[in-house]
Amino acid sequence: MSENSSVLLLIDVGNTRLKWATVLEQTVAVSPVWLASGTLPHSDLAQLNPIIQELPIRRCVVSNVAGEKLQQQLEQILLKSHPTMAIRRFVSSEHCAGLTNLYTQPSRLGSDRFAAAIGAHATVPKEALIVATCGTATTIDAVTPNGTFLGGLILPGLQLMASSLALSTAQLPHIPADSGLQSLFGKNTEQAIISGCIHAQIGAILCAVNELEKSNGPTVQLIISGGAAAYILPELRKHAGITWQHIENLVMRGLYFFAHSENC
Repeated sequence: MSENSSVLLLIDVGNTRLKWATVLEQTVAVSPVWLASGTLPHSDLAQLNPIIQELPIRRCVVSNVAGEKLQQQLEQILLKSHPTMAIRRFVSSEHCAGLTNLYTQPSRLGSDRFAAAIGAHATVPKEALIVATCGTATTIDAVTPNGTFLGGLILPGLQLMASSLALSTAQLPHIPADSGLQSLFGKNTEQAIISGCIHAQIGAILCAVNELEKSNGPTVQLIISGGAAAYILPELRKHAGITWQHIENLVMRGLYFFAHSENC
């Protein structure tokens, strides 16, 4: 990194954790190259300070769905190490970075969902997209080739589905990414619950793909991301006729394109 290099800091504050990434300030690239990235629970927010304090960060973009109190805490931490840092909060709007938001109240759309949609559309432009982000919750959103965000679905993520059945052995950190499901029909209660949770996710995704195909033909691409995607992909691969890409850091990508956009 040269002495004149400037770094852009991107932060995605979710319901339970904060994700961050740094990238060199430069002309926008379709696939940004991250200098570094990481994740922290809300309780360890202060640990972000020593991570970033030596970096030449001039500006920061934040998506935050965890409330104003945490936003204030985060900004205090950032400004402690970089007093002149320009902090810009990303919020959903009617038009931004090539997307038109058809939500009834555009500002009420979760900023992480809108950022993920921006990231997907900018990475795979001029295509009909279903954007599935699989985390604490699973969000499944539709984007048209011309950049219209149609809306979407929200359902419990795999962890929430499993825990709602009070099955401690089905906690996701203890299940390998390749769950080893031999068939849709589990041969014991644990496998039946795992299969049910995974296929509930897949069923919702396929339903969204099929619906978008009605207006855009059989050219819909599924973009899947999020920490729980690894549990869904082995079973998703068994479904022929669906075109999909696994793209990580969709929210970060969306914040990156937002930071370089002039129409937000």
